[in-house]
Amino acid sequence: MKMRYHVLCLVFFLALPCMVSGQTVSESDMDDQAGVKVTVYNNNLALIKDLRNVSLPVGKGELRFMDVPSHIMPVTVHAKSLNYPGEFTILEQNYEYDLMNADKLLDKYVGKKIKIIDWNRYQDRKDVVDAILLSNNKGQIYKIDNEIYLGHPGYRVLPKIPENLIAKPTLTWLYDNKKREPHQLEVSYLTTNINWKADYVLLLNKDDTSSDISGWVTLDNRSGAIYRDAQLKLVAGEVHRVEERFQDQDYAMMAEKKARAPQFKEKAFFEYHIYDLQRKTTIKDKQTKQVSLLEATDIRVGKELLVYGVSSYFTRQYREKNPKQPVNVFIKFKNSKDNNLGMPLPAGIMRLYKQDDDGSQQFIGEDKIEHTPKDEEVRLKIGEAFDVVAERFQTDYRQISTRLHESEWEITLRNHKEKEIAVGVVEPVFGNWQVISNTHPYKKVDAFTIRFDVKILKNDEIKIKYRIRVGL
Repeated sequence: MKMRYHVLCLVFFLALPCMVSGQTVSESDMDDQAGVKVTVYNNNLALIKDLRNVSLPVGKGELRFMDVPSHIMPVTVHAKSLNYPGEFTILEQNYEYDLMNADKLLDKYVGKKIKIIDWNRYQDRKDVVDAILLSNNKGQIYKIDNEIYLGHPGYRVLPKIPENLIAKPTLTWLYDNKKREPHQLEVSYLTTNINWKADYVLLLNKDDTSSDISGWVTLDNRSGAIYRDAQLKLVAGEVHRVEERFQDQDYAMMAEKKARAPQFKEKAFFEYHIYDLQRKTTIKDKQTKQVSLLEATDIRVGKELLVYGVSSYFTRQYREKNPKQPVNVFIKFKNSKDNNLGMPLPAGIMRLYKQDDDGSQQFIGEDKIEHTPKDEEVRLKIGEAFDVVAERFQTDYRQISTRLHESEWEITLRNHKEKEIAVGVVEPVFGNWQVISNTHPYKKVDAFTIRFDVKILKNDEIKIKYRIRVGL
């Protein structure tokens, strides 16, 4: 525990802590820290628990608790003594954030005497000038020997630092202490400008039937403080916050075939999931840190080629100049234990890679996943097929009444690959609908969706034809 001693204290009371307005002023900084716990939420928020060993004089005094983040939320601060909880009480708290800089220091000395030191190179000596600072607004104005100077060469020297300016953000407490022994103070608070996200890398095999996956946590600390040897926990889930009016980097990490022991231990927590790093780590201010989250191999995956329609097609004449429609490519897998996974996956971006004929990993697409519990399916849209063509034609349309429409469709699918493929055609409908005729069987996915699944031989094409009546 360090005590602040002012000049008068050094002269008259060398062995005593300084007194300001009749109260003892003590300071605590990171050197007093016995431990720190950091829990980071994925909505730009973190809970900090700072444990420090602090010695305080008995009675009322002022404690300046330093090395707190500049983005601290002061209304969330809670301090308690772990070893003597009934002997330490905070009576008043202030958050000091008027940080010193050259202009603020000079502002405090407007109307006061300062020194200006200039090097006289002709006489090889220092010239010291006493000056009164009259103004520090867009430049300095001085009164020197009853003359007004608009600026002056040299270094400005101030006699001391004003008491109401501080070098770094500080919590200032008026306390009442009844114990001479050191307190183990636990100070907890929320701070913003610290966030985390998950990034994943999937490596597909040659046949697109299995994949290796690695997950990484990216932690971005811009809170204005460093957390040394912190116990780090991450919370995944949508934590509700009351909105008050008061950057994103992507990384691609190639997975290794050999899975490492997980660094995070995952467990359910309230309606969220918490990931506990099984070692301590230092989180520096303005630092982006990445830590391995998971690794798994030989995950069974499936690939889907899907063509999507639009519900508005069925109540109007369809006259598109370009009949071609995208053939979307999806990769899907089950997040289950029997598929070598089964860990709740935090929301993040999954990037997919595949080895080309030269043995190089090539990027093939990415998609974002939401928080995914175990035993749920993950579906990733990774792009559009190049060698599969889909065309949509409306071969007939008639409006039977103001609320009843009937249309006929022909969807052509051409396969330019050197192997057979499967393609799904998903048609969203609405209202009261009825398929009157169809060339291929369809499946009713839900009350407002039908789906055709067809196989197309290599270098071949098929035509799906159906007629549908829709009532509004």
